[in-house]
Amino acid sequence: MLNENLNRREDEVMNAVFTLAGGRERMLASPYELLALLPPRAGFDEDKLERTLRALELDGYFELIASERKGERVYVFHMREAGLGYKREGSRRKRSLAVRVAITVALAVLSAVVGILLKNLLA
Repeated sequence: MLNENLNRREDEVMNAVFTLAGGRERMLASPYELLALLPPRAGFDEDKLERTLRALELDGYFELIASERKGERVYVFHMREAGLGYKREGSRRKRSLAVRVAITVALAVLSAVVGILLKNLLA
C-alpha cells in the first residue's frame, strides 16, 4: 500500500530496501540487488535509483553511504526510526481505511432506512 508521505517510486524503493533489510538495522546492498526487487514497469536504472535513495535519506528513512567493494558499487544502509516503522505504517493505514469504509457503509444503510421510514410515515 502506498505510504501517504511517499510517491509511488519512493514507496517501491523503500519496500525493496525494507525487504532486503529483513528487520535488521544495518545492511549492505548493491544497486543490482535493489533493482532486481523493483518492478520492471517502473523503469528504474542506477541513476534513478540513486536519486530516489537520496530523497528517502533526506526524508529520514535511513542513512545511506555509497561505497565500492571489489570494484562494484554498494550501499551501506543504517535504518532510522521511520525506515524501521515503514511496514507498520502501511498496515496502520490499511486498518484506518477499512474502518472509514465500514463507517461509510453503515451510515449509508442508516440513511436508507431513515429515508424509507420517512417515506412511509409521510405517505
